[in-house]
Amino acid sequence: MLAVMEDLIYIAPPRAIPQIQEQTVALKFGMASESLTGALLRTLAASRPGGRLLELGTGTGLATAWLLDGMDQTSTLTSVDNDSLVQAVALQCLGDDPRLQLMNMNAIDFLRNQTPQSFDLVFADAIPGKYEGLDLALAVVRPGGFYVIDDMLPQTNWPAGHAEKAQVLTERLARQEDFTLAPMVWASGIIVAVRKP
Repeated sequence: MLAVMEDLIYIAPPRAIPQIQEQTVALKFGMASESLTGALLRTLAASRPGGRLLELGTGTGLATAWLLDGMDQTSTLTSVDNDSLVQAVALQCLGDDPRLQLMNMNAIDFLRNQTPQSFDLVFADAIPGKYEGLDLALAVVRPGGFYVIDDMLPQTNWPAGHAEKAQVLTERLARQEDFTLAPMVWASGIIVAVRKP
């Protein structure tokens, strides 16, 4: 099945997406990644054969499904979330994939116990690893590896003052001398940063 986007981009979603979306709606979970974000993540994952990937903020597993769909059979994905209720959807729909490890814990605690420069891609889709613990998240990215965040364009659900936080985060990433970054007007607003070799 092909999904037709308004901007005439054709994207074939991973097989698990309809089931995950149905349960996401049932849980009234409003922080799931959209398809355009997923398509970019799948493409970046495909560029890392044999890669070690990290997702901070599993949610119900929508972005997780896209990452898995881009990975080859020798890659691995660790996805961390502290909300076991929403992460249970990902476990149910994607848990039989041997490349996936779901961790139900605080992302900052997880990052503190990782070897520096040990992941080929980090998708920080939660406050930890993005607005909190940014240095810890960047530290685990390998040379040539990706650090990706979304929701950087103004969102209707942003609380007062969040726009300023997003601007500070963008400026902080731009000052990272060991990373180069590309802010994109894509999906909800993506920043892709790459650790310089």
